[in-house]
Amino acid sequence: VQKQLDRVLLRTRENRLGIRVVRAFGKQQEEMDRFGQETDELYQKQLFVGKISVLLNPLTYVLINLGIIAVLYFGGRQVDTGSLTQGQVIALINYMSQILVELIKLANLIINITKALACASRVQGVLDTESSMEAPQALSNVVEQNQERVTFRNVALTYQGAGAASLSGLSFSVKPGETVGVIGGTGSGKSSLVNLIPRFYDATQGDVLVDGHNVRDYPLASLREKVGVVPQRAVLFTGTIRDNLKWGKPDATDGELWQALETAQARDLVEEKPGGLDEPVSQGGKNFSGGQRQRLTIARALARKPEILILDDSASALDFATDARLRKAIRQMEGGPTVFIVSPRASSIRYADKIIVLDAGEAVGIGTHEELLKHCEVYREIFES
Repeated sequence: VQKQLDRVLLRTRENRLGIRVVRAFGKQQEEMDRFGQETDELYQKQLFVGKISVLLNPLTYVLINLGIIAVLYFGGRQVDTGSLTQGQVIALINYMSQILVELIKLANLIINITKALACASRVQGVLDTESSMEAPQALSNVVEQNQERVTFRNVALTYQGAGAASLSGLSFSVKPGETVGVIGGTGSGKSSLVNLIPRFYDATQGDVLVDGHNVRDYPLASLREKVGVVPQRAVLFTGTIRDNLKWGKPDATDGELWQALETAQARDLVEEKPGGLDEPVSQGGKNFSGGQRQRLTIARALARKPEILILDDSASALDFATDARLRKAIRQMEGGPTVFIVSPRASSIRYADKIIVLDAGEAVGIGTHEELLKHCEVYREIFES
């Protein structure tokens, strides 16, 4: 029953999240029929186990009462012969009655135990999953003598279970304060590349260095304090705007939060809200538009003042003017973070200090906008299109 209930809930969740797709393809009736089949199967199983559950209490009563009858019968005969006293027989019946009450409790508990075991197996599956990445507790003092903020040395990445490598043969270096654009077609490995910097994944070949240290030598907390990440899918959490912005820096002052909002082109958005920084955020940030969510997630990353800022196609919902103002504001930030901008459109990265063009996981061109237009056919095609 618990497994079937899981299937019903999964079907319900899929339909709730994909309701627009279901409507767009006119699949309402088909999905309703499938939901009906799942719930009907759950109903039949509930009836079956309900009959078993209903029998538990009466059967327990019958068994114990049959035991009491047996005690009265055999005890009565032994009282007649003088082997037992009447008080001993009554005491034994009282013990039987107490056992009856506990057995009824046990019968009810069995139902809860079976449900709990079904749930526990799902939870245990998650708890038993161990990270394949091991991180040291402290960073070694040995550092390579270089001036690069980020260095890739012949890096390759193959996801577990994948047939082919997502990245291969990547080698480049980025100096502090530089802006790097990463561009390429769908599935070319743009997100995979930037995900190696905060060590969301480990490179299967080669080395990724941050400030001269291999990322494998960093404690994960220390590494990720240096990096501000704005993912493709803008995710906000239930609470207030202030709570969300403080994820990157819990002790941030209001002045720092407003500065981050201004750089992310979100100050006007927050000022227009009645609650300002204390404006409520619903689950998943559903009370904000896609562009508003993106600007708030950028502000959240900027609030921690990272040394490395990764914008993973995080301006896709912004208009061109806002996108341009955002890039200009980030370039003028105090401290000058090293910025990685992942984008499928050339206009977002054309003014970057260095542009990496990916095709099928390989870097087919690295250089400035003008250099790539002359020498990189893939970049020229993306730019012209």
